[in-house]
Amino acid sequence: MENHKKSPVRVRFRVTAKKRGCDTSASTAGKRRRRPDCVNSVRKLQRREIGGFPCMARGVASEATEKFRNIQLQEEFDTYDQNVHWFVKLQFLKKRSKIIEIVSAKDIIFALAYSGLCAAFSRTTNERICFLNISPDEVIRSLFYNKNNDSLITVSVYASDHFSSLKCRTTPIEYIKRNQLDAGFPLFASESLKWPGFVEFDDVNGKVLTYSAQDGIYKVFGLKNYKFLYAISDKNMQEIKISPGIMLLIFNRTPSYVPLKILSIEDGTVLKSFNHLLHRNKKVDFIEQFNEKLLVKQENENLQILDVRNSELTEDSCCLELPDQDLIISYCKAEEGCGDEGDISAVGSINMSNIVTGKCIAKISASDPALQISPQARGKTSRSSIRSTVREALEDVTALFYDEGRNEIYTGNKRGLIHVWSN
Repeated sequence: MENHKKSPVRVRFRVTAKKRGCDTSASTAGKRRRRPDCVNSVRKLQRREIGGFPCMARGVASEATEKFRNIQLQEEFDTYDQNVHWFVKLQFLKKRSKIIEIVSAKDIIFALAYSGLCAAFSRTTNERICFLNISPDEVIRSLFYNKNNDSLITVSVYASDHFSSLKCRTTPIEYIKRNQLDAGFPLFASESLKWPGFVEFDDVNGKVLTYSAQDGIYKVFGLKNYKFLYAISDKNMQEIKISPGIMLLIFNRTPSYVPLKILSIEDGTVLKSFNHLLHRNKKVDFIEQFNEKLLVKQENENLQILDVRNSELTEDSCCLELPDQDLIISYCKAEEGCGDEGDISAVGSINMSNIVTGKCIAKISASDPALQISPQARGKTSRSSIRSTVREALEDVTALFYDEGRNEIYTGNKRGLIHVWSN
């Protein structure tokens, strides 16, 4: 695959409604089933396009070593509040819970706990602004920062309908800063997003995709003003995948081929309709669309790479070439052999690595003697606002986010604490 210019950071995630009666305190749904581990290069490409693994963020690799030099622990926030009982009525919302998602926008850190409680913290005052749960029976499932109109979208379920249907709400960031959550308003209220329905946000294309399982209709909306654009309906359609500028429609396969369509993401116009030949009687491991490349992998077969512009097909034993300027920021637990069975230590490190070579170019580790709590975190009384030690802050990290504008890394752990790492 030929090199291409670096694409913008892509933010795309799908939130799926759950079956009635399922555990409501679970993390963001819509996680794809585990696929066979084809090759590292394919997984790298998947991570590059859709950020396919948790506790991982992307940044710019240029001068990365300098950007992450002299990192210190700057601040600590706690999503748990023993007085939260006054406005929530669900017992699991009142318990301390691990962080499953972190989003940053306009100097505000949004932290979503496994329980469904979501808190907003100011990096200007370093105080909690508010909890985003506006109803006592609301369980927030996921967050999305809409840069198109500077607002935060929350995706929630409610006890009042047995947590069976997704509800979306948007609130301007400026109103959140003032704790005026009533300024927000519902989105896609006319859509039935009951299980297995879903809502998917695509930041690069500026689009929202919804699926109503009740009538089998996919709908596309604009992210700027949430205007309905077009609908797609076909009972033989198996899945939709989104890439910059286009959508791939995958239909039910026949023994020898799978029907595919490529649509313009802007208006739904069919750009290309074709059948991709398959090896008979072999299952399809995955079909992915990445820009102009269609990747098809069948069981025990080479990866097929189809250029959808000119129909050129190549087979690869999985040695894709990727641009070398990409950086992965990830949290890795260390295998310290704590027990007879070689347990993995709860204390890990934050690694900034080249996505292609895997080389670590910077690291935040408890074993680094230079890593400490920043003096700025201590007030005039010289008493730190941070309760955790550096080592404790790196224990059981469950969520990670990199704010490129502030050059700060935010981590959340199983105790519901948020830590700010910055130089």
